[in-house]
Amino acid sequence: MMTRQEAIDLFRSDDLIGIGMAADGVRRKLHPHGIVSYIIDRNINYTNFCTEFCSFCAFYRPMGHAEGYIHSKEVIFDKIQETIDLGGTGILMQGGLHPELKIEWYEDLLRSIKERFGDKIWNHCFSAPEIVNIAEVSGLTLRDTIERLRDAGLQSIPGGGAEILDNDVRRRISRLKSSTQDWIDVHRTAHALGMRTTATMMFGCGETVEQRMNHFDIVRRIQEETGGFTAFIPWSFQRENTSLGRFVKEEATGVEYLKTLAISRLYLENILNIQSSWVTPGLKTCQVGLRFGGNDVGSIMIEENVVSAAGAHHQATEEELRRLIRDAGFIPKQRDTLYRTYFLN
Repeated sequence: MMTRQEAIDLFRSDDLIGIGMAADGVRRKLHPHGIVSYIIDRNINYTNFCTEFCSFCAFYRPMGHAEGYIHSKEVIFDKIQETIDLGGTGILMQGGLHPELKIEWYEDLLRSIKERFGDKIWNHCFSAPEIVNIAEVSGLTLRDTIERLRDAGLQSIPGGGAEILDNDVRRRISRLKSSTQDWIDVHRTAHALGMRTTATMMFGCGETVEQRMNHFDIVRRIQEETGGFTAFIPWSFQRENTSLGRFVKEEATGVEYLKTLAISRLYLENILNIQSSWVTPGLKTCQVGLRFGGNDVGSIMIEENVVSAAGAHHQATEEELRRLIRDAGFIPKQRDTLYRTYFLN
């Protein structure tokens, strides 16, 4: 397995093509059939009220703000039904950190979704900071919180809220948000309870290469111990409408995105799937990323509010993603949230 210093040397190397070819070799070893997957799902943001005021976020609204909302069950049901009608298999439901919504509100919502839709939709919901917030507001332990959410209908947990897993970075960009250890504890606990989760990384927010490596090290170590991550999803910070954007003058370039994607494939060899993102880098960079270690292009994103609020405006239909995959020389396959493609087209 690649050492930390070897990965740092690659970050500082100008040999982009060599790094990409090495990552492509790992991808071919882990995914020898030439399949690249995608999912049809929907991001549902159940509330935009939030108390954290993260400097990289343009989505949240402070408590009492006229533009703030909490979606009713009926609104969420309509969004889920539309997702199913479009061939979708899952929802990625996340929201702001609301100081008044206790666990009973979330349990009721999850049970209601399961009662109405059954196995037609997969509930991939609530980032680590949200789960920490639910536990604190409800006076519960993390384990009890995740267990109760699971029993109510939560099926897997997204990797959101990771940003960079380094407390110096977190204090700078999201001072009020949960710590690195909180993120670790949520994912370890979920894995111990038999749930799968994803790991993400938002880079290009002024962090150092060493701080990116701290993030990689944490993710690799958790996977060694639990095997609970289905995928790693790196994406670049979108600065346009954010307060942090005033201090981070240049977004990560396409070259930097591809290098980071490739090094994640090389360093995180114990995680089966690496997602090449199109939401912030764009469709063409995503396509090139399939030769830099990526074996998945994520979701068509029927709805997305958080990154688009920060200034990302890329969109894609299912056919566009399938064509993107085919044109890169791969076989497109729709997958489910757990990256299973064997029963799908």
